Amino acid sequence: MVDRIVCYRAPTTVADVDAVVEWLRDRVDATVSIRDRFLETHRTDELPERFAESRVVSPYERETGNTMVGIVRYEERALEHPEREGGVLYDGVHVQRALNAALPDDERGLETAHIAVLDRAIGTWGDHDGRWHKRVNVLGQPAIVSVPGLYEAPAKPEEYYQEKQKHALLSGDAPPREVLENQVDGEFLIENDPRTTDALKGYVLQAYHYLETGEAFCENEGCRLFNAHYHEDLLEAQLREPAFCDEHAPLYDE
Repeated sequence: MVDRIVCYRAPTTVADVDAVVEWLRDRVDATVSIRDRFLETHRTDELPERFAESRVVSPYERETGNTMVGIVRYEERALEHPEREGGVLYDGVHVQRALNAALPDDERGLETAHIAVLDRAIGTWGDHDGRWHKRVNVLGQPAIVSVPGLYEAPAKPEEYYQEKQKHALLSGDAPPREVLENQVDGEFLIENDPRTTDALKGYVLQAYHYLETGEAFCENEGCRLFNAHYHEDLLEAQLREPAFCDEHAPLYDE
């Protein structure tokens, strides 16, 4: 049984983890505390190489990792100056193992749920289609919640990809993201979206719920515990009322 939750801030993002923690305290039967960035609080000498080993090198190759000296140096700089990191996809399960190893021995037990909100893009391999898929979270110990994943993992409206392809055919390169977002109808989250904090609340709760109950996600599309694959479903689950389905409302409604 989880009796303690530790959430970690992501200072290079717009995510207000302090606000998420306040929301969580009203809904769980556990002590909830907050710490600064996980990769600073639990920094180890091994982490740069572990992140280098976790790099996805191709969308269609299962094997990951590039531990050339220059790549490891990049990961060292990314730990020191996280605002400079970006554009890299990491194997979320491999990163989770690395972060678990960085936890103090006396905090690895499942009675303490560590939830690391990160500014890194993470993915998991899909055996069913032979490619990597970006994710918002990876459940377990510690749980990882990716802020970039909130914007990038769920699929956007079809028109978004049509406009992107049309622009590439005409100009030879991909259009700036803000151009697409202004041209395409439909709701979806964008980078630094002011709704980021509210949308993340359910993903953080999913991490606690998994360790507490063993249930990964809810299948009800209107519940904050739902694992949305499309932006419209994410917005429905995380930002619309009611917040929870009939099964989970007794557990987590205020």
